[in-house]
Amino acid sequence: MHPTGLRSTARASLAAAVMLTLPLAAPVAVGQESGRGDVLPQDAPATGREIYEAACANCHGSDGTGAPKSRVGFDTPLPDFSSCNFASREPTADWVAVAHQGGPVRGFGRVMPAFGGLLTPDELERAIDYIRGFCGSDDWPRGELNLPRAMFTEKAYPEDEVVWTTTVPAEGNAAVMNELVYERRFGARNQLEVVAPFGFRDVSAAGEAANWNGGLGDMALGWKRVLFHGLESGSILSLTGEVILPTGDESDGFGNGTATFEPFLSYGQILPNGAFLHAQTGAEIPATDDRTEEGFWRAALGKTFTSGDWGRAWSPMIEVLGSRELESGATTHWDLVPQLQMTLNTRQHVMGNVAVRIPMNDTDVRQTEVLVYVLWDYFDGGFFAGW
Repeated sequence: MHPTGLRSTARASLAAAVMLTLPLAAPVAVGQESGRGDVLPQDAPATGREIYEAACANCHGSDGTGAPKSRVGFDTPLPDFSSCNFASREPTADWVAVAHQGGPVRGFGRVMPAFGGLLTPDELERAIDYIRGFCGSDDWPRGELNLPRAMFTEKAYPEDEVVWTTTVPAEGNAAVMNELVYERRFGARNQLEVVAPFGFRDVSAAGEAANWNGGLGDMALGWKRVLFHGLESGSILSLTGEVILPTGDESDGFGNGTATFEPFLSYGQILPNGAFLHAQTGAEIPATDDRTEEGFWRAALGKTFTSGDWGRAWSPMIEVLGSRELESGATTHWDLVPQLQMTLNTRQHVMGNVAVRIPMNDTDVRQTEVLVYVLWDYFDGGFFAGW
Protein backbone atom coordinates (compact mmCIF):
# COMPACT_ATOMS: atom_id res chain seq x y z
CA MET A 1 0.00 0.00 0.00
CA HIS A 2 1.45 3.34 -1.02
CA PRO A 3 0.81 5.98 1.68
CA THR A 4 0.16 9.00 -0.51
CA GLY A 5 -3.56 8.47 -1.00
CA LEU A 6 -4.34 7.73 2.62
CA ARG A 7 -2.14 9.93 4.72
CA SER A 8 -4.01 13.13 4.51
CA THR A 9 -1.94 14.94 7.10
CA ALA A 10 1.25 13.02 6.56
CA ARG A 11 2.16 12.65 10.21
CA ALA A 12 2.38 9.94 12.86
CA SER A 13 1.47 10.17 16.51
CA LEU A 14 2.77 8.39 19.55
CA ALA A 15 0.26 5.70 18.65
CA ALA A 16 2.28 4.85 15.57
CA ALA A 17 5.58 5.20 17.37
CA VAL A 18 4.88 2.62 20.01
CA MET A 19 2.70 0.38 17.90
CA LEU A 20 4.14 -3.12 17.84
CA THR A 21 6.94 -1.93 20.20
CA LEU A 22 9.16 -4.98 20.65
CA PRO A 23 6.10 -7.02 19.64
CA LEU A 24 7.70 -10.38 18.95
CA ALA A 25 8.19 -11.25 22.62
CA ALA A 26 11.74 -9.95 22.02
CA PRO A 27 13.05 -12.77 19.83
CA VAL A 28 13.96 -10.17 17.20
CA ALA A 29 16.04 -7.25 18.45
CA VAL A 30 16.77 -4.01 16.63
CA GLY A 31 18.98 -4.73 13.66
CA GLN A 32 18.76 -8.51 14.11
CA GLU A 33 17.71 -10.38 10.99
CA SER A 34 15.11 -13.09 11.10
CA GLY A 35 13.17 -15.18 8.68
CA ARG A 36 9.52 -14.58 7.98
CA GLY A 37 8.74 -18.04 9.26
CA ASP A 38 9.75 -16.92 12.75
CA VAL A 39 6.62 -14.77 12.83
CA LEU A 40 3.98 -16.10 10.45
CA PRO A 41 3.55 -19.23 8.38
CA GLN A 42 4.57 -18.76 4.77
CA ASP A 43 2.06 -21.14 3.24
CA ALA A 44 -1.14 -19.12 3.80
CA PRO A 45 -2.17 -15.48 4.25
CA ALA A 46 -2.99 -14.55 7.84
CA THR A 47 -5.95 -12.54 9.09
CA GLY A 48 -5.49 -9.32 11.01
CA ARG A 49 -6.29 -11.12 14.24
CA GLU A 50 -3.77 -13.89 13.54
CA ILE A 51 -1.06 -11.35 12.72
CA TYR A 52 -1.82 -9.37 15.87
CA GLU A 53 -1.81 -12.43 18.13
CA ALA A 54 1.45 -13.71 16.63
CA ALA A 55 3.34 -10.43 16.43
CA CYS A 56 1.77 -7.99 18.88
CA ALA A 57 -0.26 -9.56 21.67
CA ASN A 58 2.72 -10.61 23.80
CA CYS A 59 3.42 -6.93 24.56
CA HIS A 60 0.11 -5.26 23.83
CA GLY A 61 -2.18 -7.88 25.33
CA SER A 62 -4.96 -9.81 23.68
CA ASP A 63 -7.34 -6.88 24.30
CA GLY A 64 -4.90 -4.14 23.19
CA THR A 65 -4.57 -2.51 26.62
CA GLY A 66 -0.91 -3.42 27.04
CA ALA A 67 1.00 -5.99 29.08
CA PRO A 68 2.58 -5.04 32.44
CA LYS A 69 6.24 -4.02 32.69
CA SER A 70 7.03 -7.18 34.60
CA ARG A 71 6.11 -9.13 31.51
CA VAL A 72 7.51 -7.03 28.69
CA GLY A 73 10.78 -6.19 30.45
CA PHE A 74 11.14 -2.54 29.39
CA ASP A 75 10.00 0.86 30.68
CA THR A 76 8.58 2.36 27.48
CA PRO A 77 4.87 3.09 28.13
CA LEU A 78 2.56 0.97 26.02
CA PRO A 79 -0.48 2.54 24.40
CA ASP A 80 -4.05 1.55 25.11
CA PHE A 81 -5.42 0.53 21.72
CA SER A 82 -8.91 0.36 23.22
CA SER A 83 -8.86 4.16 23.71
CA CYS A 84 -10.78 5.63 20.77
CA ASN A 85 -9.21 9.04 21.33
CA PHE A 86 -5.80 7.42 20.89
CA ALA A 87 -6.45 4.91 18.12
CA SER A 88 -8.63 6.92 15.73
CA ARG A 89 -6.49 10.00 15.12
CA GLU A 90 -3.89 8.86 12.60
CA PRO A 91 -4.40 7.46 9.10
CA THR A 92 -3.48 3.82 8.67
CA ALA A 93 -0.60 4.69 6.33
CA ASP A 94 1.22 6.52 9.14
CA TRP A 95 0.95 3.49 11.43
CA VAL A 96 2.27 1.33 8.58
CA ALA A 97 5.19 3.73 7.98
CA VAL A 98 6.53 3.42 11.54
CA ALA A 99 5.84 -0.31 11.86
CA HIS A 100 7.48 -0.98 8.49
CA GLN A 101 10.47 1.38 8.79
CA GLY A 102 10.94 1.72 12.54
CA GLY A 103 10.68 4.64 14.96
CA PRO A 104 13.33 6.93 13.40
CA VAL A 105 11.23 7.35 10.24
CA ARG A 106 8.97 9.65 12.30
CA GLY A 107 11.53 11.00 14.76
CA PHE A 108 10.96 8.38 17.48
CA GLY A 109 13.58 6.21 19.19
CA ARG A 110 15.16 3.04 17.87
CA VAL A 111 13.33 1.01 20.52
CA MET A 112 10.68 0.76 17.81
CA PRO A 113 12.37 -1.57 15.28
CA ALA A 114 11.55 -1.90 11.59
CA PHE A 115 9.47 -4.90 10.61
CA GLY A 116 9.62 -4.44 6.86
CA GLY A 117 11.66 -7.62 6.57
CA LEU A 118 9.14 -9.65 8.54
CA LEU A 119 5.70 -8.32 7.63
CA THR A 120 4.55 -6.78 4.37
CA PRO A 121 2.69 -3.43 4.30
CA ASP A 122 -0.49 -5.36 3.47
CA GLU A 123 -0.08 -7.59 6.53
CA LEU A 124 0.65 -4.61 8.75
CA GLU A 125 -2.46 -2.92 7.45
CA ARG A 126 -4.54 -5.98 8.27
CA ALA A 127 -3.15 -6.00 11.80
CA ILE A 128 -3.95 -2.30 12.19
CA ASP A 129 -7.49 -2.85 10.94
CA TYR A 130 -7.88 -5.44 13.68
CA ILE A 131 -6.41 -3.04 16.27
CA ARG A 132 -8.98 -0.41 15.26
CA GLY A 133 -11.67 -2.80 16.48
CA PHE A 134 -10.48 -2.48 20.08
CA CYS A 135 -12.01 1.00 20.20
CA GLY A 136 -15.52 -0.40 19.87
CA SER A 137 -17.10 2.85 18.62
CA ASP A 138 -17.73 4.30 15.16
CA ASP A 139 -18.38 7.78 16.54
CA TRP A 140 -14.76 8.95 16.18
CA PRO A 141 -13.74 10.37 12.76
CA ARG A 142 -10.75 8.55 11.34
CA GLY A 143 -7.42 10.30 10.81
CA GLU A 144 -7.68 9.89 7.02
CA LEU A 145 -10.36 12.62 7.16
CA ASN A 146 -7.95 15.11 8.76
CA LEU A 147 -7.05 16.76 5.46
CA PRO A 148 -4.21 19.32 5.03
CA ARG A 149 -5.24 22.71 6.41
CA ALA A 150 -5.93 25.43 3.87
CA MET A 151 -5.04 29.04 4.66
CA PHE A 152 -8.63 30.34 4.98
CA THR A 153 -11.14 27.52 4.44
CA GLU A 154 -11.92 25.94 7.82
CA LYS A 155 -11.47 22.18 7.86
CA ALA A 156 -14.22 19.94 9.21
CA TYR A 157 -12.05 17.62 11.31
CA PRO A 158 -11.81 18.37 15.07
CA GLU A 159 -8.17 18.80 16.09
CA ASP A 160 -5.65 19.63 18.79
CA GLU A 161 -3.60 22.31 17.04
CA VAL A 162 -1.91 25.65 17.50
CA VAL A 163 -1.61 27.76 14.34
CA TRP A 164 0.32 31.04 14.00
CA THR A 165 -0.45 32.98 10.82
CA THR A 166 1.38 36.14 9.69
CA THR A 167 0.06 38.39 6.90
CA VAL A 168 1.95 41.21 5.17
CA PRO A 169 0.62 43.36 2.30
CA ALA A 170 2.48 43.19 -0.99
CA GLU A 171 1.61 46.84 -1.74
CA GLY A 172 0.52 49.98 0.04
CA ASN A 173 1.41 50.80 3.66
CA ALA A 174 3.51 48.25 5.52
CA ALA A 175 1.89 46.03 8.14
CA VAL A 176 2.58 42.81 10.01
CA MET A 177 -0.68 41.23 11.13
CA ASN A 178 -0.75 38.01 13.15
CA GLU A 179 -3.36 35.51 14.24
CA LEU A 180 -2.83 32.86 16.91
CA VAL A 181 -5.39 30.02 16.89
CA TYR A 182 -5.71 27.45 19.65
CA GLU A 183 -7.87 24.39 18.97
CA ARG A 184 -8.76 21.77 21.58
CA ARG A 185 -10.69 18.62 20.85
CA PHE A 186 -13.32 17.30 23.27
CA GLY A 187 -14.63 13.78 22.84
CA ALA A 188 -15.30 12.23 19.47
CA ARG A 189 -16.87 15.13 17.59
CA ASN A 190 -16.33 18.45 19.38
CA GLN A 191 -13.66 21.16 19.26
CA LEU A 192 -13.17 24.45 21.11
CA GLU A 193 -11.35 27.24 19.25
CA VAL A 194 -9.83 30.48 20.54
CA VAL A 195 -8.55 33.09 18.07
CA ALA A 196 -6.30 35.98 19.11
CA PRO A 197 -5.34 38.45 16.33
CA PHE A 198 -2.68 41.11 16.89
CA GLY A 199 -0.21 43.09 14.85
CA PHE A 200 1.43 46.32 13.76
CA ARG A 201 0.63 48.66 10.89
CA ASP A 202 2.01 51.86 9.39
CA VAL A 203 -0.78 54.46 9.63
CA SER A 204 1.16 57.34 8.08
CA ALA A 205 -0.20 59.28 5.11
CA ALA A 206 1.51 59.16 1.73
CA GLY A 207 4.85 60.99 1.79
CA GLU A 208 5.07 61.10 5.59
CA ALA A 209 7.52 59.25 7.79
CA ALA A 210 6.43 55.81 8.97
CA ASN A 211 4.11 55.87 11.98
CA TRP A 212 3.57 52.40 13.40
CA ASN A 213 0.63 51.42 15.62
CA GLY A 214 0.20 48.07 17.31
CA GLY A 215 -2.59 46.37 19.10
CA LEU A 216 -4.86 43.42 19.75
CA GLY A 217 -7.61 42.66 17.26
CA ASP A 218 -11.09 41.22 17.78
CA MET A 219 -10.73 37.91 19.62
CA ALA A 220 -13.04 35.01 18.82
CA LEU A 221 -14.41 31.93 20.55
CA GLY A 222 -15.79 29.03 18.52
CA TRP A 223 -17.30 25.58 18.96
CA LYS A 224 -17.20 22.93 16.23
CA ARG A 225 -19.38 19.82 16.07
CA VAL A 226 -18.97 17.03 13.51
CA LEU A 227 -22.39 16.25 12.02
CA PHE A 228 -21.34 13.41 9.73
CA HIS A 229 -18.25 11.44 8.84
CA GLY A 230 -17.64 8.34 6.78
CA LEU A 231 -14.39 6.67 5.82
CA GLU A 232 -16.01 4.71 3.00
CA SER A 233 -17.41 7.88 1.42
CA GLY A 234 -14.26 9.83 2.36
CA SER A 235 -16.33 12.77 3.59
CA ILE A 236 -16.83 14.78 6.77
CA LEU A 237 -19.25 17.63 7.59
CA SER A 238 -19.14 19.96 10.60
CA LEU A 239 -21.10 22.91 11.99
CA THR A 240 -19.27 25.73 13.81
CA GLY A 241 -20.59 28.70 15.74
CA GLU A 242 -18.11 31.50 16.44
CA VAL A 243 -18.51 34.69 18.48
CA ILE A 244 -16.13 37.53 17.54
CA LEU A 245 -15.68 39.94 20.43
CA PRO A 246 -14.98 43.70 19.97
CA THR A 247 -11.62 43.61 21.77
CA GLY A 248 -9.72 45.54 19.09
CA ASP A 249 -9.44 49.32 18.72
CA GLU A 250 -11.59 50.27 15.73
CA SER A 251 -10.03 53.73 15.39
CA ASP A 252 -6.58 52.17 14.85
CA GLY A 253 -7.89 49.60 12.39
CA PHE A 254 -7.63 46.62 14.73
CA GLY A 255 -11.33 45.92 15.28
CA ASN A 256 -14.87 46.23 13.93
CA GLY A 257 -16.36 47.94 16.96
CA THR A 258 -19.15 45.41 17.51
CA ALA A 259 -19.63 41.79 18.45
CA THR A 260 -20.31 39.44 15.54
CA PHE A 261 -21.79 35.96 15.38
CA GLU A 262 -20.41 33.71 12.66
CA PRO A 263 -22.10 30.35 11.99
CA PHE A 264 -20.71 28.19 9.17
CA LEU A 265 -20.62 24.70 7.70
CA SER A 266 -17.33 22.98 6.77
CA TYR A 267 -17.00 20.00 4.46
CA GLY A 268 -14.02 17.80 3.61
CA GLN A 269 -13.74 15.19 0.87
CA ILE A 270 -11.00 12.69 0.07
CA LEU A 271 -10.48 12.44 -3.69
CA PRO A 272 -8.58 9.80 -5.69
CA ASN A 273 -4.77 9.72 -5.93
CA GLY A 274 -4.02 11.82 -2.86
CA ALA A 275 -6.27 14.74 -3.85
CA PHE A 276 -8.71 16.43 -1.46
CA LEU A 277 -11.36 19.15 -1.28
CA HIS A 278 -12.40 21.59 1.46
CA ALA A 279 -15.57 23.72 1.28
CA GLN A 280 -17.03 26.24 3.73
CA THR A 281 -20.04 28.52 3.73
CA GLY A 282 -21.48 30.81 6.39
CA ALA A 283 -22.43 34.31 7.43
CA GLU A 284 -21.19 37.15 9.64
CA ILE A 285 -24.05 38.61 11.70
CA PRO A 286 -23.17 41.79 13.64
CA ALA A 287 -24.84 42.47 16.98
CA THR A 288 -25.76 46.08 16.07
CA ASP A 289 -28.24 47.22 13.42
CA ASP A 290 -25.88 49.78 11.89
CA ARG A 291 -23.65 47.01 10.45
CA THR A 292 -24.52 44.89 7.43
CA GLU A 293 -24.63 41.13 7.48
CA GLU A 294 -22.22 39.36 5.15
CA GLY A 295 -22.25 35.93 3.53
CA PHE A 296 -19.11 34.06 2.55
CA TRP A 297 -18.11 30.88 0.77
CA ARG A 298 -14.70 29.30 0.39
CA ALA A 299 -13.23 26.22 -1.27
CA ALA A 300 -9.76 24.68 -1.51
CA LEU A 301 -8.61 21.93 -3.87
CA GLY A 302 -5.26 20.23 -3.30
CA LYS A 303 -3.15 17.11 -3.66
CA THR A 304 -0.55 15.59 -1.35
CA PHE A 305 2.79 14.30 -2.63
CA THR A 306 5.42 12.50 -0.56
CA SER A 307 9.17 12.27 -0.85
CA GLY A 308 9.45 8.53 -1.44
CA ASP A 309 7.03 6.23 0.36
CA TRP A 310 7.55 7.59 3.87
CA GLY A 311 9.21 11.01 3.60
CA ARG A 312 8.28 14.67 3.72
CA ALA A 313 4.81 15.63 2.46
CA TRP A 314 3.96 18.53 0.12
CA SER A 315 0.39 19.69 -0.43
CA PRO A 316 -0.10 22.38 -3.10
CA MET A 317 -3.58 23.92 -3.00
CA ILE A 318 -5.61 26.51 -4.83
CA GLU A 319 -8.22 28.32 -2.77
CA VAL A 320 -11.15 30.45 -3.96
CA LEU A 321 -12.73 32.97 -1.57
CA GLY A 322 -16.03 34.78 -2.07
CA SER A 323 -17.88 37.27 0.14
CA ARG A 324 -20.81 39.65 -0.25
CA GLU A 325 -22.73 42.01 1.99
CA LEU A 326 -26.32 40.79 2.26
CA GLU A 327 -28.01 43.85 0.81
CA SER A 328 -29.31 44.86 -2.58
CA GLY A 329 -26.69 46.07 -5.06
CA ALA A 330 -23.68 44.88 -3.04
CA THR A 331 -20.55 43.69 -4.83
CA THR A 332 -19.31 40.13 -4.53
CA HIS A 333 -15.61 40.07 -3.76
CA TRP A 334 -13.51 37.24 -5.18
CA ASP A 335 -9.98 36.22 -4.19
CA LEU A 336 -7.64 33.52 -5.45
CA VAL A 337 -5.14 31.99 -3.02
CA PRO A 338 -2.44 29.67 -4.41
CA GLN A 339 -0.48 28.03 -1.59
CA LEU A 340 1.82 25.20 -0.54
CA GLN A 341 1.68 23.33 2.75
CA MET A 342 4.68 21.21 3.73
CA THR A 343 5.73 19.10 6.71
CA LEU A 344 8.68 20.70 8.49
CA ASN A 345 10.02 17.98 10.78
CA THR A 346 10.57 14.23 10.70
CA ARG A 347 7.59 13.47 12.93
CA GLN A 348 5.48 15.59 10.56
CA HIS A 349 3.36 17.16 13.29
CA VAL A 350 4.81 20.63 12.61
CA MET A 351 3.82 22.07 9.23
CA GLY A 352 4.11 25.31 7.33
CA ASN A 353 2.10 26.98 4.59
CA VAL A 354 3.04 29.84 2.25
CA ALA A 355 0.28 31.57 0.29
CA VAL A 356 -0.54 34.65 -1.76
CA ARG A 357 -4.03 36.18 -1.58
CA ILE A 358 -4.81 37.84 -4.91
CA PRO A 359 -7.95 40.01 -5.27
CA MET A 360 -9.82 39.25 -8.49
CA ASN A 361 -11.93 42.42 -8.47
CA ASP A 362 -12.00 45.87 -6.79
CA THR A 363 -8.22 45.85 -6.93
CA ASP A 364 -8.10 49.63 -6.47
CA VAL A 365 -9.14 49.24 -2.82
CA ARG A 366 -8.11 45.63 -2.05
CA GLN A 367 -4.46 44.61 -1.84
CA THR A 368 -2.50 41.49 -2.63
CA GLU A 369 -1.22 39.85 0.57
CA VAL A 370 1.46 37.29 1.40
CA LEU A 371 0.62 34.84 4.21
CA VAL A 372 2.62 32.27 6.14
CA TYR A 373 1.49 29.92 8.88
CA VAL A 374 3.18 27.42 11.18
CA LEU A 375 0.95 24.63 12.51
CA TRP A 376 1.77 22.48 15.53
CA ASP A 377 -0.34 19.38 16.21
CA TYR A 378 0.47 19.18 19.91
CA PHE A 379 -1.27 15.85 20.47
CA ASP A 380 1.63 14.22 18.59
CA GLY A 381 4.33 15.66 20.85
CA GLY A 382 6.15 18.86 21.81
CA PHE A 383 6.99 21.46 19.19
CA PHE A 384 10.71 20.64 19.32
CA ALA A 385 10.21 16.86 19.39
CA GLY A 386 10.82 14.68 16.36
CA TRP A 387 13.00 16.98 14.25
